[in-house]
Amino acid sequence: MTGSYHTCLLIDDNYIDNFVTRKLLESSKFAENIIVLQSPAEAITCLRNKTIVPDVIFLDIRMPLMDGFEFLEEYDKIDIDKTGIKIFLLSSSFDPTDIKKSVANKYITQFIHKPLTYKVLEELS
Repeated sequence: MTGSYHTCLLIDDNYIDNFVTRKLLESSKFAENIIVLQSPAEAITCLRNKTIVPDVIFLDIRMPLMDGFEFLEEYDKIDIDKTGIKIFLLSSSFDPTDIKKSVANKYITQFIHKPLTYKVLEELS
């Protein structure tokens, strides 16, 4: 796989999940730049200030203070060009409500169950 994307933003509060996912993204050369943030609020600030301009985001659902769906509500309010940004929910949740909400959200490209795999990455490229 060649760097399909320029900048990939991974938003997940779990250090171990981030470590594993980042290594997978790096070894597959999924994106030229991989940025990992453990705070959805920090990600919103970076997107708003345009200090991070991703073309793909992997977003966890279950996080303290701000969950993935709350992130999406704030993301909707940001005045940036969102047309080229793909957002993948990357979650261990099997809650049908989460899956239904992700399908209904206009920003979500796909719901992906953790852990992310090479096979899934190839299907996304």
